[in-house]
Amino acid sequence: MPELPESHPSIVSPEAWEAARTALLVKEKAHTRARDALAAERRRMPWMAVDKDYHFEGPNGPLRLIDLFAGRRQLIVYRAFFEPGVHGWPEHGCRGCSLGADQVSHLAHLHARDTSLVYASRAPQPDIARLKARMGWDMPWITITDDFDKDFGVDEWHGHNVFLRDGDRIYRTYFINNRGDEAMGTVWSYLDLTALGRQELWEDSPEGYPQTPTYKWWNWHDNYDAEPTPDPKWVEVSDAGEAAFRNAEK
Repeated sequence: MPELPESHPSIVSPEAWEAARTALLVKEKAHTRARDALAAERRRMPWMAVDKDYHFEGPNGPLRLIDLFAGRRQLIVYRAFFEPGVHGWPEHGCRGCSLGADQVSHLAHLHARDTSLVYASRAPQPDIARLKARMGWDMPWITITDDFDKDFGVDEWHGHNVFLRDGDRIYRTYFINNRGDEAMGTVWSYLDLTALGRQELWEDSPEGYPQTPTYKWWNWHDNYDAEPTPDPKWVEVSDAGEAAFRNAEK
């Protein structure tokens, strides 16, 4: 094991460590509130109508952009690089995109917020199926067949495009790439990109946006369909937890 650098932080007593942690917590709380405010501003961004009819290939045949929503209100499409010419082909996808794929949380929680996540590459479907099996990934992953990647800024580098649909009308609501992409993968990082957000009552969202009581929609990932209504015991536990958090901040 390599030695610690001589410039490492000082070694202190438990009391001094707790004091330093408490001082830093003030800045961390400010960072959290700034992040929430930024997400609130993101929910107020204008929408761009998507009028072009984009086509893809899925494991069961041709798909259109609206099909990728899978009946849900929102859609996040990540452009992953897995195709001829990409380092690692044909055994692997891009190392960065693959690291990101390893971080993707269980999609049932996104689905519970009416949001779908789809990966998209130019590799043929048999290669995508082989890669998913090798790496243990199970997110929907489709093949780009037209100018979708070029039109949405992901023909040369990765990125997440976020869409919302109103019936058959589709709107682009957000786009994130570069350094912003590296922290993606949690339910919260995805939902904070969307036009509707986490959809909890504490959020600063435009009037009329869907919102439900904080924490109450949370569930085991295999239980959303079996129990769509919040469990009374979980309501009791989450209420107690929320009260404790609020008291700790006073």
